[in-house]
Amino acid sequence: QVQLVESGGGLVQAGGSLRLSCAASGGTFSRSAMGWFRQAPGKGREFVAAIVRSGGKTDYGDSVKGRVTISRDNAKNTVFLQMNNLKPEDTAVYYCAARQTLTEIWLTTRSEAYEYWGQGTQVTVSS
Repeated sequence: QVQLVESGGGLVQAGGSLRLSCAASGGTFSRSAMGWFRQAPGKGREFVAAIVRSGGKTDYGDSVKGRVTISRDNAKNTVFLQMNNLKPEDTAVYYCAARQTLTEIWLTTRSEAYEYWGQGTQVTVSS
């Protein structure tokens, strides 16, 4: 069983930056592909970013591409989401997700493919 705990959310003005962290425990982090998703009030869960086990391949949602960077530190069992040039429409609860994979190259944008989820961290961007 993998436990995920997000941190780093908060209130920021438009144009600002935040760095989210997700600490994993209880499993083999280095064998897990990781993803970030978000959910705004009244909307469905949206893919933000994903990264393969080694960190060598990433993918981003169209709405955040060019403004966010996902990275991971396997020695610290942590995945990060650096968000720059934030916009009010980025306001949402951000969730970290994990899936243990057999292959190095596995990566997906589909939320239903992930096995474990954190409880989320709120990001609010004021205009």
